[in-house]
Amino acid sequence: MPDVPSPQPYDALLLLSFGGPEGPDDVVPFLANVTRGRGIPRERLEEVGKHYYLFDGVSPINGQNRVLLEALRKDFAEVGLDLPVYWGNRNWAPYLTDTLREMTEAGHRRVLALVTSAYASYSGCRQYRENLAESLAELTAEGLEPPRVDKLRHYFNAPGFVRDMVVGVQDALARLPEDVRDGAHLAFTTHSIPTAAADTSGPPEDHGDGGAYVAQHRDVAKLVADTVAVLTGVQRPWRLVYQSRSGAPHIPWLEPDVCDHLEELHAAGAPAVVMVPIGFVSDHMEVLYDLDTEAAAKAAELGLPAVRSATVGAQPAFVETLRKLILERASAERGEPVERLALGGLGPSHDVCPAGCCPARNPRPATAGAD
Repeated sequence: MPDVPSPQPYDALLLLSFGGPEGPDDVVPFLANVTRGRGIPRERLEEVGKHYYLFDGVSPINGQNRVLLEALRKDFAEVGLDLPVYWGNRNWAPYLTDTLREMTEAGHRRVLALVTSAYASYSGCRQYRENLAESLAELTAEGLEPPRVDKLRHYFNAPGFVRDMVVGVQDALARLPEDVRDGAHLAFTTHSIPTAAADTSGPPEDHGDGGAYVAQHRDVAKLVADTVAVLTGVQRPWRLVYQSRSGAPHIPWLEPDVCDHLEELHAAGAPAVVMVPIGFVSDHMEVLYDLDTEAAAKAAELGLPAVRSATVGAQPAFVETLRKLILERASAERGEPVERLALGGLGPSHDVCPAGCCPARNPRPATAGAD
């Protein structure tokens, strides 16, 4: 009989995500949560929220997290992994503090957090660690003794994540007309962030020139493009581009924007393009609006054949990889030798964020790291 995998010392998994509105009445309160402390007036929030109303005020992210939650539970049950899975968000229900309170009252003492962000950055890593510290402090102030929470390492180059993206690109290419398929360019897209935040992403030794954020995305983009080339027999041009900029115009953000890139491709005579959202785990609002709506409209305006590949969502290879990463971390915490899963040229990421990793402009207490 095969050995039953052990998650010890962990007794629960926390799926930790961003959250999103689930109806028109939720949109402005949700955006108020996201921008709390910035003094943004309601009128501006209503303006920013317009694209949510195109989808009846519903962001798909919560629904997709429910699917991932059930996929993890099903996968764990099939291999005999006894690890309860909970879900909490930082900006909408189920709120992180409420979920951690539930876990505390259920008696959990050692929790591993799986964040739905695969790459290093302040907003994709350190800010979640700050949210965890804030929630744990709230529970302590209530007189509870919350569990210790660790954070699963970055999984941008984990085999299942990469494999499912490769499959998505292949499927997208198959949707292009055959006469433009081999000449199609690949536009790998991710969320733009301020260049100052990119330059300080990852450990201090990775800072500068886009930091770990840009390096990790480029590594994965090259890996996916090269793998697709081997599988299709065609080496296609590719570029890392950005989307979803939301900052003040005078602050430099990562470029080029995906729509600007589409214009450049059209001007250069590219026959077609596949937009590959490698920076996103699931098809949430930035994918549905910024790519499927705005970028698709730009491509149509240009007469440039364009398709968008699927995100990994809750595909079986991705879920299996997440389980393996969880067991890898559990083994490491028990002091056992582990084979760390990673593809590409950068190798596996750190288990514990070192001091100076993805620093905040205004430092706040954080957990699951060295500072």
